[in-house]
Amino acid sequence: METIDIDILNNCTQNNKERVWVVMNLFKKTALSLLVLLSFPFEVLAYSNYIIPGGESIGIEIKSEGILVVGFYKVNGKFNKGTPNIKVGDRITKVEGSLVDSVKGMVDLMEEHVKEGKVTLTVLRNGKDKEIDLDLTYEDGNYKTGLYVKDEISGIGTLTYIDPETKIYGALGHNIVEANTNETVEVRTGSIFRSTITSIDRSSSGSPGGKNAKFYSSTIYGNIEKNSETGIYGKYTIEVPDKKALKVATIEEIEEGNAKIYTVLEGDTLEEFDIEITKVDEKSDIKNIYFKVTDKKLLEKTGGIVQGMSGSPIIQNDKIIGAVTHVVISNPSSGYGISIINMLEEGERQN
Repeated sequence: METIDIDILNNCTQNNKERVWVVMNLFKKTALSLLVLLSFPFEVLAYSNYIIPGGESIGIEIKSEGILVVGFYKVNGKFNKGTPNIKVGDRITKVEGSLVDSVKGMVDLMEEHVKEGKVTLTVLRNGKDKEIDLDLTYEDGNYKTGLYVKDEISGIGTLTYIDPETKIYGALGHNIVEANTNETVEVRTGSIFRSTITSIDRSSSGSPGGKNAKFYSSTIYGNIEKNSETGIYGKYTIEVPDKKALKVATIEEIEEGNAKIYTVLEGDTLEEFDIEITKVDEKSDIKNIYFKVTDKKLLEKTGGIVQGMSGSPIIQNDKIIGAVTHVVISNPSSGYGISIINMLEEGERQN
């Protein structure tokens, strides 16, 4: 069954702490009265048992590692003959040996170092650096590369939770991918910030709708330290909202039957909507909860699940059990969610 991640990024529409403790067990050797020291390293994840549920819409901006090549354009009616050695998905990290971290910086270095219509680029491909000589075309007083590139990705999603003890947050419930390459975006820096919902495009069978939003990028809520298959994570850098903390439910506690999701459909107004959980999969890493929307207001307003709802927390029996992640394209009143435990554990781990 075809599904789609339900965030809006690129019009298709993330320091955590892994704690390795050494436990020393003392055993008394009776005959010699000696203490024997044994050490066992193991992972302890220190998320809280009670966390602040989200549901608020957030703007998202990620600056990726290197300048991402997303396509090619024609120069003088044809594709630049110097581009065959460059592929979509390559990350330009250096121009003539100098590091670049923005499109403007890359262009400035190219203009400074171009010789006989050529520049040497260092690109990152499949985890390895590769040097490539790129031929530039001089046209209308400018050198043209024939490359479409980008250095950041932005869009909207939904905040899932904030841990009030560590101030680690989680959002989306799935990774952010670059639309042209379908690859997970590597985070150099990033932030989440205020956004308000201005309108909704309804979902219909075969066509998932989406939230439309206004961004307030100067009102930053937190940074983005990690973009993983279970969501985006970082530190919430402003005061934690004064909201009731909910107990964390294990996946074994999730039941088939009634539940709620928290999300925003208009402005900043956070609302609760009814869903029914139809299946629980304890073995999956990312699709643990199968559900259908039963709330009449939500169905009338959105047609079901829309892009931009990813990360909306799922609540059952006054516990936070997971987050909405995907919509079923052929039936947008149905969707999938991830267990909150899977998100909390990933949020605690270091990159």
